[in-house]
Parts: sequence; structure tokens; C-alpha cells
Amino acid sequence: MALYFRQCDSTDLDSLVQLSKITFSDAFEKDNDPHDFRTYLQEAFGSKQLAKELSNKNTFFYFVYDGQELVGYFKLNVESAQSDVQDPKALEIERIYVLNEHQGKKIGSRMLKRITEKAKEMHKQYIWLGVWEHNPKAIRFYQNHGFVKFGEHPYFIGTDEQTDWLLRLEIQ
Repeated sequence: MALYFRQCDSTDLDSLVQLSKITFSDAFEKDNDPHDFRTYLQEAFGSKQLAKELSNKNTFFYFVYDGQELVGYFKLNVESAQSDVQDPKALEIERIYVLNEHQGKKIGSRMLKRITEKAKEMHKQYIWLGVWEHNPKAIRFYQNHGFVKFGEHPYFIGTDEQTDWLLRLEIQ
């Protein structure tokens, strides 16, 4: 597998919208109220919102390719773009997704390795993220990579208040 990572720019907007909606739907649609989910999907992953995020100097989207095939993406935030902690010493992973048909190939682990390298390049002391408390597979994945729980915060899918665990990884 020849994975490579490419930072997204405004010309990637349509592909980013499509990939974001597919991966988020595959991961969470079955566990949420259909109306709340559709509303959230359109607001959080619509062209207008993602264009705004792409233009933020403290937000970075990366496409992940296996050869020529787009297999996933991740979104990183620093400084004021962080969704919760907003610590200048931190890098937030806000999104990290692999298409269903490419899961189980260790792509997520390779993404985390690249994100850790990026954090070191940016002289960050730790990486943090939020993960839904009812997503044991993801929680186990992060814990197996050294992340530890340090808190919780509310996360809304439409009007449905859910709880995300906040996980942290110290950078060596």
C-alpha cells in the first residue's frame, strides 16, 4: 500500500464535501435520529461551511490516497480553530475518517503517525480529540495508540445532545 497525504485547498471543496458526508454517514447515521442527522449533515458538511473551514489559516484538511485512490481524510485545528481546548501547545484532530471499503488496512494508524509528525513539525506538546462515548471501536483504537481520557464535552447532532470523551496524546 502506497499511502500519501495531500493538504486540501479550495479546489478540493466538492470532493471534500462528498467524502465528508459519505464517511460521517457511514459511521453514525444508523445511531441517530434521521431528521437531526440530515440537518446536521447539511450544516456541518455543506459547501458553505467547509469552504469557510478550508479558508481558516488555523485549520488543515488532508486527503489520504492509496496510490491514486482517495481513501480518507483528516482535519486538524490549532490555535483559535480548536473546537474546545484552544491551547497553543495543542493540535486537535477534529476529524479522521477512512472509507468503509478501506477500513482494516491500518490506514488510520498511518494517518495518526502522519498527524503526530505534523504536530512535532509545529512544535506542539500534545494532540487531543473528541470521540463519541458510544463508539467503543474508535475509543479502543485511540487508546491502543497511547491516547488517554482527560475530560468530556457535549456534542450535538441536531437537537440531540451527546457526549464526547476528550482524549490526549503527549508528544515525545
